[in-house]
Amino acid sequence: MQGRPRRSALYMPGSNERALQKAKTIPADALILDLEDSVAPDAKIHAREQVCAAVKQGGYGGREVVIRVNALETPWGADDLVAACDAAPDAILVPKVIHSGDIISAAKILQSCNAPEKVRLWAMMETPMAILNARTIAATAVYKENRLCCLVMGTNDLIRESRAHAHYERFAVVPWLAMTLVAARAYKLDILDGVYNDFHDEAGLREECEKGRSLGMDGKTLIHPSQVAPCNAVFSPTEEEVEWARKIIDAFGEPGNKDKGVIVVEGQMVERLHFTMAQRTVAIAEQIKQREAASAEPRTPERARG
Repeated sequence: MQGRPRRSALYMPGSNERALQKAKTIPADALILDLEDSVAPDAKIHAREQVCAAVKQGGYGGREVVIRVNALETPWGADDLVAACDAAPDAILVPKVIHSGDIISAAKILQSCNAPEKVRLWAMMETPMAILNARTIAATAVYKENRLCCLVMGTNDLIRESRAHAHYERFAVVPWLAMTLVAARAYKLDILDGVYNDFHDEAGLREECEKGRSLGMDGKTLIHPSQVAPCNAVFSPTEEEVEWARKIIDAFGEPGNKDKGVIVVEGQMVERLHFTMAQRTVAIAEQIKQREAASAEPRTPERARG
């Protein structure tokens, strides 16, 4: 339950070398270096080579580096996965996941390539079938060899395939988000909300982030660097949340409470589950604090190489 901050996950086109370099200065928690939707078919191989070289070079600091590969059934998918294993990012994002077998197949390729243990799998939930199969997809995380740790909502594709509209406070989208979120939580996975398309509309972005956080999302995928700061602000634990979490931790740490399942903290009943959640809140808050302190330090050539 310790987790890591995944408030903001910024898509970066893998075919754009300047974007890959700029990403090293953007304060996103995660960078999704994309080989799929943002890359034209005739640029796929070049983008793969460029992204993998950038990941090997490093310099991304504490950011979580994720490579989104093409689907396995495409001409590039299998080779993308093999190359990504060699580059050893923090995670590989599998697109167009529709059933548990997609995760299992990707995991088997990682095993056959002897991908480093740190390389995790993320799953794009972007089709109606994915939503229907959310529970069985998330359940693959029960087996460590499948490496699944995060679900990513592909709301644009879901809207298109379902013929819904993204109006009226995402009236049509919220049920899909909720269904997938419950599946994620049942199997101790993180889950990220879909993108907000109008990157000039900060107020609208903040509102959607607030609603996503209220629903239980861990963060949001983004399409423009200008969206990172507002998203980080909304999805960061508040001072009040961190203070309350520390009180819960301290209370369970008292000698008389160490073995109790339920205690009273400032007049409120608190269960052992809340203690675990409090530990996660504090751990994430501390990681955010450390990351912000590191980003404020002057960049030297040694630090820039990461």
